[in-house]
Amino acid sequence: MKMITLLGAGGKMGLRIAANLQRTDYEVRYVEIGERGKSALAQLALNAVPIETALENTEAIILALPDNRIAAVTAQIEPLLQPGAMLIALDIAAPLAGGLPQRNDLSYFVTHPCHPSVFGGETDPRAQLDFFGGAYARQNIVCALLRGPEEAYANGEGIARAIYAPVVDAHRCSAEQMAILEPVLSETVLGTCLTIVGEAMQEAVKLGVPEAAARDFLLGHLKVELGIVFQLFEGATFSDGALQAIEEAKRSLFQPDWKKVFQRDVWMESIRKITAPPV
Repeated sequence: MKMITLLGAGGKMGLRIAANLQRTDYEVRYVEIGERGKSALAQLALNAVPIETALENTEAIILALPDNRIAAVTAQIEPLLQPGAMLIALDIAAPLAGGLPQRNDLSYFVTHPCHPSVFGGETDPRAQLDFFGGAYARQNIVCALLRGPEEAYANGEGIARAIYAPVVDAHRCSAEQMAILEPVLSETVLGTCLTIVGEAMQEAVKLGVPEAAARDFLLGHLKVELGIVFQLFEGATFSDGALQAIEEAKRSLFQPDWKKVFQRDVWMESIRKITAPPV
């Protein structure tokens, strides 16, 4: 595939993608309706074009749009999509919620960044500060082909590697596996737990611990404890005292049935809320 249309090109994600696509051989048409987004594109020496022009003979359409806008936008552009075109979503939520057109002559591909690992080993200061990836830091990605011929997967992965570059590995997943990764693992579990960690640090500060000391202590322990939990170094283990404290704290910090967040009906309800049209 050589012709790509980028919808939402002037948004936060759209701008990152636009900057990366400038360094590829793809011919790209940029769609942005907001004046602020258009100005941001102009800073990259890029111009937005009308959506009708952008979709003419395009082979792939990247949906750099909010989850709750994808259904409305794709319904609007459906008549303009040529058979064989590929819609590329950057999150599984809208596709699982039925937010893509029901056309068997289109391919549907979903890709999402893993984001740079805390153990990525970056030495370039710019890469160390590239928290989201897609600029300087190496990262892995996950991909799923939801609809279309098998050969479409390679085309989708090629575009995914370009928009999230520099990419090391691309992991192929199913639609449901993508949903387990996000929102369940990354947001429902990890985001919640880390939010609690941040709140806990503030509690320590309220009790008189210097904030710099609390932050340094937590970030250092975060690295070593991640290494222990994921068995990333030889002899990775918690002390007996730490194991006892962890087991006791689990009963206070978590509901006994907390793993229900992995049940399909639970995460589908979360996805329905994420994709609900704006009021």
